Amino acid sequence: MSLKNKVAIVTGGNSGIGQAIVLELARQGASVVIDYVAHPEATEALEREICKLGNQSLGVEADVSKLADLQKLIDAAVGKFGRLDIMVNNAGIAGTRALSKDGFDSTYATNHIGPFLLTSLLLPRLRESSQGRVVNVASAAHMMVKRIDWSVLERRAAPKRSGFADYTVTKLMNVLHAKELARRLAGTRVTTYALHPGAVASNIWRSLPRPLQWFGKLFMLSNEEGAETPLYCATAPELATTTGRYYDRRREVSPSPLAEDEALAKELWARTEAAVGRS
Repeated sequence: MSLKNKVAIVTGGNSGIGQAIVLELARQGASVVIDYVAHPEATEALEREICKLGNQSLGVEADVSKLADLQKLIDAAVGKFGRLDIMVNNAGIAGTRALSKDGFDSTYATNHIGPFLLTSLLLPRLRESSQGRVVNVASAAHMMVKRIDWSVLERRAAPKRSGFADYTVTKLMNVLHAKELARRLAGTRVTTYALHPGAVASNIWRSLPRPLQWFGKLFMLSNEEGAETPLYCATAPELATTTGRYYDRRREVSPSPLAEDEALAKELWARTEAAVGRS
């Protein structure tokens, strides 16, 4: 699909896979909104590079894990561009020991709760697009999950270490969210996708000890390689009428049986709405 006059939001877009996605969308003609939590100078440098490509961008200081920041991000994006065509839920983290400002475990707040609410709030704009797309950057790690302990969506008084098992659950939630969203948007011009970007040497592992980060990244893909499948889902013309599917290496593949559980997806939706106070 042509990206001329299209507008995209890429969460976590000022570093790692997100930055690679942002630059390629801009190269293809899209205007891009980038949220950032820290390092504004990196976002400013990225905006200058996008300007050199002849396209527009907007950096917004907003943390997707903070529910109050989501409306700030939306207001800034809509205020500047007035529309939205592509939403890439890319921001992610693993191995945290912290709570979000709203009292949720940081891993769940960043990887699922915040993106879920942000997507819901942006649906009216996406529906106005001639071909809106929602892309959830998940992971093949979701296939390791056997069950979901729903207490992970509850607000807490004290943090605890979230390990790899928690990360895998959030990635299952990403796939379930994309599939349930596709069912709810059936008959509209908005399509949804979830995907595995590959094992990428991005900063998603920034909460782990540095020696572990360094060692693990020796065996991982580059950010540019990791961006290929998200970009495919966000832009490929042949996917214009396909929705709710899961991709790996630019090909549709089967997710885990749990990810195909429609009742589980509906329960996740209801519980997440309850967690963020939306009916």
